[in-house]
Amino acid sequence: MSKVALVTAASKGMGLACVRELHKNGYDLGIMARSESIETIGEKFNAVTVRGSVTSKNDLKRLVDSSMGRYGRIDLVVNNTGHPAKGPLLNITEEEWHQGLDLVLLNVVKMASLVVPIMENQGSGAFVNISTFAAFEPSLSFPVSSSLRAALGGFTKMFSDKYANKNIRMNNILPGYIDSYEIGQDTMEIIPMRRAGTTTEVAKTVAFLGSDDASYITGQNIRVDGGLTRSV
Repeated sequence: MSKVALVTAASKGMGLACVRELHKNGYDLGIMARSESIETIGEKFNAVTVRGSVTSKNDLKRLVDSSMGRYGRIDLVVNNTGHPAKGPLLNITEEEWHQGLDLVLLNVVKMASLVVPIMENQGSGAFVNISTFAAFEPSLSFPVSSSLRAALGGFTKMFSDKYANKNIRMNNILPGYIDSYEIGQDTMEIIPMRRAGTTTEVAKTVAFLGSDDASYITGQNIRVDGGLTRSV
């Protein structure tokens, strides 16, 4: 029986790279994104496809229910999202902070509430959340993301404390500067590897953390940043 993975924000960038890598590894897929292009991607990979937003529990439920209807199980959830608001720290509106909360933290909470009962019945499962290097080295360039993805790190640790003994794991990936968007030369100079990471490198790390090879890894924040962050 094939394993089943759900991937959100799957129409481009790291999300689409995860779809490609997991399909290559033999997973059946359920995918979601707001873009119309998700329908074409779903056809290409023979995936359950939902057009919707990670901020909507109803949309997430449609993805979970449709995938269960076709496959009858869910082994891996890849929680990927777009980017929250940026700007001068105190110019970010309260509405933008609340939108960021929905986008990068509550999306994971909502998805977990839908999928954990399924994984408990199966006796196993894994979540991989795509976060950011700025979660633990906060950056004024990414104030909402830095703040709320630090909170995601706390949630992930508490989740692992609660569910590790049920063989349900959750880990975060902290990408640095990735080639899904243009990286300036000044930025390249501060990366020890002197290059951007690739979406494929992120996707391969996702696939590893979702696999049985990572069965003793939970509650962790795995940096995929070319040595960018300085904390140890």
